Amino acid sequence: MVKCRVRNIENLEISEIDLPKEIFDYPLKEHLIYEAVKNFRANLRRGTASTKTRGNVQGSGRKLWKQKGTGRARVGSIRSPLWRKGGITFGPHPRDYSYDMPKKAKSNALKSVLSDKMRNKRVYVIDKLNVNSKKTKDTISILKKFGFDKLLIVDKKDNSELMMSTRNIPNVKAIDFREMNIYDSLKYNYIMFSVDAIKQLVEVLK
Repeated sequence: MVKCRVRNIENLEISEIDLPKEIFDYPLKEHLIYEAVKNFRANLRRGTASTKTRGNVQGSGRKLWKQKGTGRARVGSIRSPLWRKGGITFGPHPRDYSYDMPKKAKSNALKSVLSDKMRNKRVYVIDKLNVNSKKTKDTISILKKFGFDKLLIVDKKDNSELMMSTRNIPNVKAIDFREMNIYDSLKYNYIMFSVDAIKQLVEVLK
């Protein structure tokens, strides 16, 4: 087991929690992390970029002048990609960029990131993340006691005060433990878990 100190909202150590080694002492696998991030970002792409080919743009289909005898270059249609306002050659069309990645691979990538942050003392466990207010300034005053720069807070969605009060704080994001993903865990330098959230996450990743 990996021992992790539990702090309170005042940043004082109050106890310890045992976390499974298979999740928080997992080997660092950089290529697996890379593949998981690539998959995550691909699945976010909307794929709505679209262009018109020569068959879609407006314009007559008649031949502009006869093929021979004019001294000009031959041309078949005003909608040709060679002409202004003509069609686009090999332009993008709506497509689905998403693809499936094995669940176990995604889970192992997340374990790898969490373990690396744990080894570098960038994972903090708080007994209860109760802010008792939806005001941003009140939450900022609490977080200042920890001195984090970029912080991901993981708790339960039921904690509406926390979710609401962190929305306007730069470089701070609060999510439900079920929303934990590889991208956010890498983007933020520190991760703060409530005790309940980390226990639930362990059950999901086992």
